[in-house]
Amino acid sequence: MAIEKVGVVGCGLMGSGIAEISAKAGYDVVVREVDEAAAAKGEARIRKSMDRAVSKEKMTAEDRDAAMARITFTTELSGLADRDLVIEAIVENLEAKNELFGALDGICGPETIYASNTSSLTVTDMAAATDRPDRVIGLHFFNPVPVMKLVEVVRTIETSDASMEAAFEYCRRVGKEPITAKDNSGFVVNLLLVPYMLDCIRQLERGVASIEDIDKGMVLGCGYPMGPFTLCDFVGNDTTLRIAEIMFDEYREQRYAPPPLLKRMVAMGRYGRKSGKGFYDYSGDTPVPMEI
Repeated sequence: MAIEKVGVVGCGLMGSGIAEISAKAGYDVVVREVDEAAAAKGEARIRKSMDRAVSKEKMTAEDRDAAMARITFTTELSGLADRDLVIEAIVENLEAKNELFGALDGICGPETIYASNTSSLTVTDMAAATDRPDRVIGLHFFNPVPVMKLVEVVRTIETSDASMEAAFEYCRRVGKEPITAKDNSGFVVNLLLVPYMLDCIRQLERGVASIEDIDKGMVLGCGYPMGPFTLCDFVGNDTTLRIAEIMFDEYREQRYAPPPLLKRMVAMGRYGRKSGKGFYDYSGDTPVPMEI
């Protein structure tokens, strides 16, 4: 079950990164987006990332051009018909993912492996909606994909050994370190990380310390690369809320319940870096803690 042809559905922040590392590793890559404008935006994002790598002398201009030449963009699902592996990186919505994989069942060959980049949904629910549950896995990459080394390879109760072996080989070829995760909502990293982030928000609500001091405490006291509120803003507070809601629905444990403050911030559009405001205001040269 060798993988040589990779398909990526969705070319946003995560999908573009997955397409980039796959092309760099020598894979023939087809990227599917919903329309030409989205495809052009995704292509520009990939090229900008590779240009940055060239400027930092992490790759040559020749290697960049060769990698870009290995990526084809399409707006048709039929463009994925000959892929050995199709990785979805679309909206974090089970119905949308199941609809995608159901459509691919009528397009891709029986040997094609389907992978989801979901960070919180259970892969089993996607596998059950296909005609090949033994060839459905989770491949949870981390942002930014070209930089972060980890991939959680998620195995359902139906995933075959051959599919897992092929997935591990793919991950290693694209320069990542794969770990095996049981198919529970949150897998390994988010299962442990999300409660920490939510609890930090609760402690802010309780007035334990300021945004800046909680962030500083976790960086200087625990050696974390960034504080919890900087991380929330980086991930996106809307994304954190959605993941928390999915995990709370799965486990019904208080530690996964979204704090009221997080809900209110999302309602006001304070998503973090991508909206310009979150726990910090990013309008100036240096992020400034917001009034909460």
